[in-house]
Amino acid sequence: MIGISTEPAAGESLSGCSKWWGFPDLPESLDWPSVPVNDDGDEYDDPLTFICQIRCEELAPFDPEGMLPHTGMLWFFAALDYFLGNLDAACYPGLGAWEAPYFRVLYAPSCEVLHEHSLLYDDGTPAVLPAERLRFYPADGDSYTRLLGAPFYEEVSWEVPGMLSLLQIDENGDWGLRFLDSGMLNFMIAPEDLAARRFSAVRAVLHSA
Repeated sequence: MIGISTEPAAGESLSGCSKWWGFPDLPESLDWPSVPVNDDGDEYDDPLTFICQIRCEELAPFDPEGMLPHTGMLWFFAALDYFLGNLDAACYPGLGAWEAPYFRVLYAPSCEVLHEHSLLYDDGTPAVLPAERLRFYPADGDSYTRLLGAPFYEEVSWEVPGMLSLLQIDENGDWGLRFLDSGMLNFMIAPEDLAARRFSAVRAVLHSA
């Protein structure tokens, strides 16, 4: 397991770096994922919340077995507006396994040509939380936001048997992130899909105590 901690960027540019929140740095071949919404007959695509991007070369010292890619970038997106305090959010995936439109994991094998993709409100202010720098460390039982390993709640494994947790996200009061009642969100993947770098096969499961 690889633990993840975050710290405010304090104005530092995190372009092309591992980061939590902020704007993703994507290649031209990848777009900001969205989920189709039908809100009382009003149909539109609602951008998923950008959670984090992980520069995979930083994982190598903590992943001697090579379970994760050690080159390129991973990006995680999900419909988190409701869980970040917008109780009127059009997208509410609920508990259990989420349907595919409500989350997305993207991967590019190279970080050479990336472009910041911005998302702004009508008044021009960022429609994202401020970016924070990521730090990785060898995880232990107290590391709730982490890469790899079994999910903290065994009910998640019952929902998607045979899968391991690619990324587990715990609640965080500093961000106003609450998964109902002491919940966690897990991005789950089968070992064979992880080995083949088939991140399109990821499942997302939310469980709350």
